[in-house]
Amino acid sequence: MKKMILGVVLGAATLAASAAASAHVDVALGIGVPVATYAPVQPVYAAPPPVQYGPAPVAVDWRGDDDWRARQWREQQWRRHEWREHQWREREWRERQWRDRDRGGY
Repeated sequence: MKKMILGVVLGAATLAASAAASAHVDVALGIGVPVATYAPVQPVYAAPPPVQYGPAPVAVDWRGDDDWRARQWREQQWRRHEWREHQWREREWRERQWRDRDRGGY
């Protein structure tokens, strides 16, 4: 039984190895026959079209809007940002005062 299993395993391994070895193999036979060769004729290209310049681009606002509501909204957002930053700095200053009071004035 052991010899039979060993034989099956060796047979499968041999088949797998031979299939892997023969994969992507080409056999070719080439016979060299001298033939006269000629240089190719230089291609003739048409002249490129003349360069044409158009009008200069117009500067445009990057936001692309001229709406007063949009400007007002952006200004309000900026004011809110400044107000939040002011509140944050004031809170930090008060906490530092409170901590320094507990440490003895450092």
